[in-house]
Order: sequence, then C-alpha cells, then structure tokens
Amino acid sequence: MRITHHRHACVLLETGSTRLLLDPGAFSSGFDALTELDAILVTHQHADHLDLDRLPGLLAANPRAELVVDQGSAAALTGLGVTPKVVTPGETITLGGVRVDVVGGDHATIYGELPGIPNLGYVIGDGAFYHPGDALFVPDQDIDVLGMPTEAPWLKLAETVDFMNAVGPRVAVPIHEALLARPELYYGWFDRLSAEKTEFRALKPAEATEL
Repeated sequence: MRITHHRHACVLLETGSTRLLLDPGAFSSGFDALTELDAILVTHQHADHLDLDRLPGLLAANPRAELVVDQGSAAALTGLGVTPKVVTPGETITLGGVRVDVVGGDHATIYGELPGIPNLGYVIGDGAFYHPGDALFVPDQDIDVLGMPTEAPWLKLAETVDFMNAVGPRVAVPIHEALLARPELYYGWFDRLSAEKTEFRALKPAEATEL
C-alpha cells in the first residue's frame, strides 16, 4: 500500500490498481491535480475535511470516482449537482475491489453543549489503513496503519497517545496537523510514547510512501 499525505486530513491510498482519496479539505493541498481515482471518501462536513469549492473540479477530473459521505456531508452538498453514496456506521462497501468498513458515528465533542455532527471512520482493506476523521473511535479490526489526528480544538496530546496505543497499529502516521506551526513538537511525544509494537512515522507532504 502506498500512502500520500496531502496535508491535514487528506490522504491518498493506492492498493494495487485502486486509488482512494480521503477528506479533501480546505487546509489540504495538491489533491486538485489527482486523476484516476476510484472513490473519494469524506468523514464529515467540516470545511477542513470537505472543500465544497474544489470538490466539483475534483469530481469532474475523476468521472468514475464514487463519492462516499456521511449524512451531514450529504446535506452540505445540496445544490452542487452531486449525487453521493451516503453510508452509516456498520456498513461494509467495496470500492475499486477494496473492502471498506464504516465505523464510528459521532464527531468528538468540541466544547460543552455545542451541537454535534456525524463523523465516520473508514477501515480500508481489512484493516490495512484506518482514517478516524474527527473522533477517537477504536474499531474492532486489527489495524496495520493508523492515520492519527495530531491537533484539533476537540483534542489533547494525552488523548491521542491513548488512542494510538488502544488501536495498536504497526505504523501510526500523523494527520490533522495543519493547525500547528511546529508539529514536530507533537511528533516527538508520539514517537516516545508509542507502544513497542507501533512505529511512529511522519510522512513528507505530497510524497508517496510504501507502508
């Protein structure tokens, strides 16, 4: 499996002949030029995960790509002339020959009684990669590579460390880092505090990496 991190929550996965793009959002870069995508998956409706301005162009450049979203994102797409596939937690779908299990359900609490929104996690390829979106849901499956949120208004470092070690992946790669001026300060803690079985590896932006 090849992984390319297009900053923040946006990740391109290539497994054999299948190309899946997750969370093309407003803080991400370089995904506009991607072609030959089999699917585009969105975890939730926040703009840093779903860029409504750039999405139509991305879909036009990838006419065979299926757009997979949560219920909240589907509502946000109204008026764009887009027909997504809406999925819910517990579903299993196949995209480009790759199994995708939909997990989670709710965005992490940002503060107090602020209203919440749906959030999906995607377990891809029988656990080959897990993108949790904006939540710390621990799936039942064994996870090989974890896309690990680094910083957010709803998150603190200790929670991320506990999440990483609860999931127990072979490799953890940081995502959701665009709000940080010095992400390496967080990365050092993750590296030191990861369980012995987990390798923490920061990916170079827009550079494909075999994992």
